[in-house]
Amino acid sequence: MEALPPTFDNSYARLPDHLYSRVLPSPSEQPQLIRVNRGLAAELGIDPGWLASEAGIQMVAGNALPPGADSIAMAYAGHQFGSWNPQLGDGRAVLIGEILNPAGERFDIQLKGSGRTPYSRNGDGRAALGPILREYIVSEAMSGMNIPTTRTLMAVSTGMPVYRDGRTLPGAVLARVARSHIRIGTLELFAARRNEEALRALADHVIARHYPEAAQAEQPYLALFEGIARRQASLVAKWQSIGFIHGVMNTDNMLLSGETIDYGPCAFMDDFDPVTKYSSIDHAGRYAYRNQPAITHWNLACLAQALLPILGLEQEAAVEALKSILNDFAHHFEQAHQSELNQKLGLADSGAESRQLGADLFQLMAEQHCDFTLSFRRLAELANPETVSESSLGISSLFEFPDTFTPWLERWRSLAGVGSEAAKPRLAAMLNANPVYIPRNHRVEAVIKSAVDQADFGPFQQMVDVLKKPYEYQPGFDRYATPPLPEEIVQATFCGT
Repeated sequence: MEALPPTFDNSYARLPDHLYSRVLPSPSEQPQLIRVNRGLAAELGIDPGWLASEAGIQMVAGNALPPGADSIAMAYAGHQFGSWNPQLGDGRAVLIGEILNPAGERFDIQLKGSGRTPYSRNGDGRAALGPILREYIVSEAMSGMNIPTTRTLMAVSTGMPVYRDGRTLPGAVLARVARSHIRIGTLELFAARRNEEALRALADHVIARHYPEAAQAEQPYLALFEGIARRQASLVAKWQSIGFIHGVMNTDNMLLSGETIDYGPCAFMDDFDPVTKYSSIDHAGRYAYRNQPAITHWNLACLAQALLPILGLEQEAAVEALKSILNDFAHHFEQAHQSELNQKLGLADSGAESRQLGADLFQLMAEQHCDFTLSFRRLAELANPETVSESSLGISSLFEFPDTFTPWLERWRSLAGVGSEAAKPRLAAMLNANPVYIPRNHRVEAVIKSAVDQADFGPFQQMVDVLKKPYEYQPGFDRYATPPLPEEIVQATFCGT
């Protein structure tokens, strides 16, 4: 197999040149391999052995780009914590190009932490090792749980120091794979500049790459907006279903492809509390767990504003058409969220009784400070007691519902049909909807500390391997399912910039 498929390309670099800046990644002095994502490499049609070779390491380190690479830093702006920031862009990442996988699907390959770009402002463009490991762990865990996400192809250390908050830290580079890196903030930038040519070029590119059905619509840009809104509703419903808190849902961190990106201050909830937040910069809780659907709607309103100039309709008609799609978002989100919840609870329909059962469960979990992940996994066990053998972990050893849940559990058993032959396939599916293992914050922090302080990557490698199979019991790894002790609770997470 060739180093990279011959379809290595960069279609974005053929758009008007004010959408990006051409820039080469900065070289790394002594790059060392941390990990190759062999499964993803194979899916992309790249030889994992080549990636792990010196040539592959040098590519990700930014020292030797392969033939066909056309490296750029993308320009974008965004609303950050509700305030407009016109001065953003890829400040520490370089898109080296795109490849077509064996199925003909196009994917970006971006080097994150590869040095300064024209959008770095006062930053060094580098990445510290800790945030790189965090993104690798969490993005691959999200993929294992079937959440649309950017992924990590490979990570290397650079052999160069990075200075953060008075500390000297080891540096690293991550090769990130995405269906594209085009953000809400990308369109916002050129709407703010009143550059309708760039807006149309971008919108047409997004349609061709992600929403080809919109091209056949009477109003393609409205169809594009509706497609994006539906994907965002589905994505955030999936986040809510696993207790994932993104932490920095600025419009520059929302991809038009509908994938999760930016794993800086993200975290998974331990005890359920709808106001939970972790991000150290989210002082007011704008991006708390319960606010994520509403913030998605707010971000889509920003996208609607950006698309307005190119709709080709009278102002009033254009506004009404966009508002109509926006107003449907809540319905699409509730539908998607209830569907996710039905799978987790083993329910057959989304009627009023099912919706009330879910609402009552969340209220009880909040009142009793129940662990989010273990609560749902325990329900899956209760629905499938024959699958929980003495040799397996068994969540009951870590968590059991308090007596206050007894009336609710009786309602659930009745509504889900626990014990009935007809419900067995549906109840068995609960085991593939409720993970045993998530990237628990205290475990992620311990893995990072081991790598940064002791250059010991063993815990990192093991955690990534465990999280590949989040729904399966893995004997000997119960610590990855165990909630933190009081002294282990992580109170705040941090951006990697």
